[in-house]
Amino acid sequence: MRSMSGRIPQSFIDDLLNRTDIVELIDSRVPLKKAGREYTACCPFHNEKTPSFTVSPDKQFYHCFGCGAHGTAVGFLMEYEHLDFPEAIEELARQAGLEVPREGGDADSRPRRQNTELYSLLAQADHFYQQQLRQHPQATRAVDYLKQRGLSGQTAAEFGIGFAPPGWDNLLRQLGNSPALQAQLVTSGMLIRKDDGKCYDRFRDRIMFPIRDARGRCIGFGGRILPDAAEAENAEKSGKKPAKYLNSPETPLFHKGRELYGLFEARRALRRISRLLVVEGYMDVVALAEAGIRYAVATLGTATTADHLQRLFRLCNEVVFCFDGDRAGREAAWRALENALPVMQDGRQIRFLFLPEGEDPDTQVKKIGAAAFETAIEAAMPFSEFFFSRLKQPLDMEHLDGRAQLVSQARPLLDKLPPGVMKQMMRQQLEQFARLQPAAGHASPPPARRSRRAPPASRHAPPSPVRYILQRLLQQPALAQQAGDPARFRMGQIAGLDLLLEVLEILQNHTTLSTGGLIERFRDTEKGIHLQKLAAWQPEVDDEAILAEEFLTALHKLEQICLQQRCDALLAQSNLGPLSPDEENEYRELFRKLKQKKS
Repeated sequence: MRSMSGRIPQSFIDDLLNRTDIVELIDSRVPLKKAGREYTACCPFHNEKTPSFTVSPDKQFYHCFGCGAHGTAVGFLMEYEHLDFPEAIEELARQAGLEVPREGGDADSRPRRQNTELYSLLAQADHFYQQQLRQHPQATRAVDYLKQRGLSGQTAAEFGIGFAPPGWDNLLRQLGNSPALQAQLVTSGMLIRKDDGKCYDRFRDRIMFPIRDARGRCIGFGGRILPDAAEAENAEKSGKKPAKYLNSPETPLFHKGRELYGLFEARRALRRISRLLVVEGYMDVVALAEAGIRYAVATLGTATTADHLQRLFRLCNEVVFCFDGDRAGREAAWRALENALPVMQDGRQIRFLFLPEGEDPDTQVKKIGAAAFETAIEAAMPFSEFFFSRLKQPLDMEHLDGRAQLVSQARPLLDKLPPGVMKQMMRQQLEQFARLQPAAGHASPPPARRSRRAPPASRHAPPSPVRYILQRLLQQPALAQQAGDPARFRMGQIAGLDLLLEVLEILQNHTTLSTGGLIERFRDTEKGIHLQKLAAWQPEVDDEAILAEEFLTALHKLEQICLQQRCDALLAQSNLGPLSPDEENEYRELFRKLKQKKS
């Protein structure tokens, strides 16, 4: 597992989980109360009044008996803080004071080292801009502008808003003290290098909005210009009008098609995110946060991409796009809809909120108030309604030609939807609009009748001990050392036996592995899902000696079943023809062992 170049070694993950106390990790985020050998709390993943969320220090595993949520320390961070797997490992390593290694050697460590240096430089730039907003003589222009927009100091501080002073070399002089540092600042997008090799600041005389990744690290900036009279005069003379907003360029850390402004702040402000509102500008996000609407994010000067949507849908199942009601806003909404088609799995919901022409979220929330704005969000147009209304708008649906055009335009788009109920229902809606249903008197033939034949009588096979053994191994991984050689079970043909053999081999070779560490080895697999369900089991008897005895009894029974299955297979084979000498010897040996086991 994880053997590809650049991936995190499995041995490091095992060691990291052994160093991590899941009780301490969760308690720092969700206060736990001791209850016997375990800890309990109200579940952070669903609303409840009576605690059903338990954390086991022995298993290093959590489970909610209310909503079924369960997992390891890694899984908890991924769910609670909305991190992906590498980010969760990085966070656990940071808490443990460890550096995450990557398989691939020196070729892989060089870009990682460069990225670390870029993160550090951007953090210094972020600090510099925030400091300038407080101290620079011309910062009053920026402060007055922010106050004019209704922004409080608390919100400005939370979003890390800063000020890039006028001038060509403020940041260069502050951070670019050597050619190497200047090269890194160019790579990070903070400096621009001219043809003659000299550098100058990319951001000048602008209000600065730091863009943060999922871990809160600064990866780039957006800057809103504050033109003064002299600049406006120069711009008018030159015929060039400076861009209102300027974003960092693509860099090793910053990719516009994946990042969303305000997402880190939304996750930090809300324990649970049930909905995300996608707006178009930095100030829209900040103004909505000022009004108490904390779930707004913005794309960074680009259309909403499939990567954006996948990130959003990892956090919640409902995304609302907010656009101006003018033609440009509706065109932007349609591009977002087209990009959303491939990710519209069942259970996901996208809606569209169109504001009055000339309004943006910032001005509208100030005009009508946060409560009315959220009421408008609740009433936003559903995905399917916008889809069909947009396509039907220029067509004459009273005539056959118009309806045929609708089908011609809609079908290729609907084909992009993932298979599921949503796709089926939108196709049915298209048929209704186009009047493709069979005419009266030409109804489709009724579906074939199902056979009335009674189902075969259920056969009550003896319960498999495999599940029983796996449950006890997940309760006490150390029991694997008493299991003997797993090879004696390989002849068996029992559901789940391959998983049991794999678990025994792992635990016997890694004697310090916890339940959580074992489950992490099967992350994102069907086997892992099965193991997590089994790990939630609690024994009726809380006595390790009795559990160990029952475990050995179950192993004995499993070996008997495997021996009997192989004997039966050889006996059936002998009825079809003579066995080879080796097979005859095997049969006699199996028969002898089976007799011993039963005696």
